[in-house]
Amino acid sequence: MSSQSWVTKLYKWIVKSSEKEEGEQRSVAKNFLRLISAQFLTNTGDAIINPKVTLPWLLQSVGAPTFLVGWLVPIRESGSLLPQLFISSAMQRLKIRKWVWVLGSLIQATCLVLMAVVAYALEGLSAGLCIVLLLALFSLARGLNSVATKDILGKTIPKSERGQVTGLSASAAGLVTIGIGVFMLFSDQLDWEHSGYFVWGLIIGGALWAVSAIIFSGLNEPESDTEESDFSIKGALKQLALLKTDKAFRHFVMTRAFFLGTALSAPYYVLLAEKHIGDAIWVLAIFMVISGLAGLLSGPFWGRFSDASSRKVLVSAATLGGLTGIILLGMVHFVPSVIGQVWVLPLFYFLLTVFHQGIRVGRKTYLVDMAEGNKRTSYTAVGNTAIGILLLLLSLLGVLAEVVPLEVVIGLYSSITLVGVVMALRLPETSQS
Repeated sequence: MSSQSWVTKLYKWIVKSSEKEEGEQRSVAKNFLRLISAQFLTNTGDAIINPKVTLPWLLQSVGAPTFLVGWLVPIRESGSLLPQLFISSAMQRLKIRKWVWVLGSLIQATCLVLMAVVAYALEGLSAGLCIVLLLALFSLARGLNSVATKDILGKTIPKSERGQVTGLSASAAGLVTIGIGVFMLFSDQLDWEHSGYFVWGLIIGGALWAVSAIIFSGLNEPESDTEESDFSIKGALKQLALLKTDKAFRHFVMTRAFFLGTALSAPYYVLLAEKHIGDAIWVLAIFMVISGLAGLLSGPFWGRFSDASSRKVLVSAATLGGLTGIILLGMVHFVPSVIGQVWVLPLFYFLLTVFHQGIRVGRKTYLVDMAEGNKRTSYTAVGNTAIGILLLLLSLLGVLAEVVPLEVVIGLYSSITLVGVVMALRLPETSQS
């Protein structure tokens, strides 16, 4: 039995796909499994350097000042989004673009190994600053992967199967997150807060990114049309004109911005649990396990649903995600005694994570399906840059948590999400072949 035959059989077993000629099916099967494998490895690495959980503990373990923790999430999230206009301008000159993704992964691998060296050799402010600076470089490199992934996914995988790539990758990431959560449950016995465990975790993360780069380099990518784009600040910013001239794209970006409400509300569920259940490590570990379980179970479903209609996924997942927060707000005010029960907030967080996963898979599939070629690259870069700016602005609402109850902040972000649902109802369908 040839390697191609088992690859094709595995592909046909896990993927709901349309009929293809044998040669085309072999090519798609190999690319599909390489994409899934590479994204699984990078998702595993992402779980290791979670800016909400593991990186704050890493800074604490090396004795870094507490104020540096506040920089982790903005740098990690926005750092990969804001430079994508410039990445897009450069990438449009290339016929083969998988090497952009490979370069991004190798830079991220290097950053993690250097973080491990810092955690081992330095301490205090100097260690904290070095880790934050390496995280910034890591995030910038992540922007290379973000732009290249959607372009290559659109070129190598048929429209009716792209959602399944994203969904299965999310499911695999969920499995890894469960493992990390279980590890945290045994943290007392394993001395979780000791920096030695972070050193080895960072080295393993770097190895995962390096292996993913090797796997991704084997993709069979067709050549792209090239453009002599203006690789300058002025030239890159010109791409923002898409938000003015392309009405459908502008509407999608605005809708996606409102859907940020589910992502931004998630940390407040955890804070609410710490308030009502306790701040022991096992509470945080339960939320990690629940987050992973939600991704593991819901990813394949949302992926196949998105291949049928990514627009309907966005509408249904965002509606349910927004209502989850509104119902929680009502329960805290009208039946507050229930909130303190151990199972209630983890259940709500599970539901929120399931629905947020649907939004993520749906909007990624929608963006890849709505354009072709270099236009898809520009859509990705302009959309992510705009979202990076809006993410910073919307996250400022979090300061309200200092003066209003946490559940009110959750309700506010949930209401923002529901506004996005109204806008999503006006999105055109893009998933039909």
